[in-house]
Amino acid sequence: MKGDDSLVCEIVITRSGARAIVDRNTGEVMHPVVGPAVESTQLYVEPSRLSDRLRDPQSQSLVIADVGLGAGSNALAAWQAAHRLRERTRRLQAIECVIASGDASSFGVDERVAVAIHTLLRQGRYQDECVDWRLRLGNLPRTFAEEPDGSVDIVFWDPFSPKVNADLWSIASFRAVHRLCRSGATLHTYSRSTAVRTALLLAGFVVGTGVMTGDSKETTVAALDVADLDRPLDRRFIDRLSRSSAAFPVDAPSDAMATIIALPQFTAR
Repeated sequence: MKGDDSLVCEIVITRSGARAIVDRNTGEVMHPVVGPAVESTQLYVEPSRLSDRLRDPQSQSLVIADVGLGAGSNALAAWQAAHRLRERTRRLQAIECVIASGDASSFGVDERVAVAIHTLLRQGRYQDECVDWRLRLGNLPRTFAEEPDGSVDIVFWDPFSPKVNADLWSIASFRAVHRLCRSGATLHTYSRSTAVRTALLLAGFVVGTGVMTGDSKETTVAALDVADLDRPLDRRFIDRLSRSSAAFPVDAPSDAMATIIALPQFTAR
């Protein structure tokens, strides 16, 4: 199947036996090892405390920006989590920022989920009593420029790896999403790369370590306030940064090292 001119995607079987999508141009597998159903839940939905945040008695909706390629598995896992909640007090809004069409039946989704996916792909939007799901096709950060300031609570950052898709791991891209984040927002990504973490720091986020993936690799969480991180990076990160041969993203300024060293996240420790 084809998502756009740059994607030639096929469904493959991972080592665990789960189905996943591979882009044949890059060789990158989306949700490798454990597959999309497990990884989306363990790496994105659960660490973002989605269920607890949907129970929070606020009038405004809980807004997720899901950035990635594939079958929209992260936003779909959030959609399913919202529908399982009986005590939900907030409506979930999901912005699917980049997506390649997938074969829903190959991933074992039920009929209701399949209808939601097909409606989203066909009409660009799906709405029910729990969820308002919007599809935004386009390049980042331009797509983010069309969203209002301070409108997002959770970001799932799941594009191809930096070696394949460096622009989406740049300071410019993270600054674009930082503008969208409102108080209490968190960003979750599978990458533990030093350059990714410095890009987030230079974009204005505070950064910490996240959960372990299915292949026992550390992940990354970013926020606006260090109090929203369970395990913020400390001075040991500065030590690693000074020894790294690939410390910074492609658009890092010449004074990047000095800027990071002076950040309150590190000077207060």
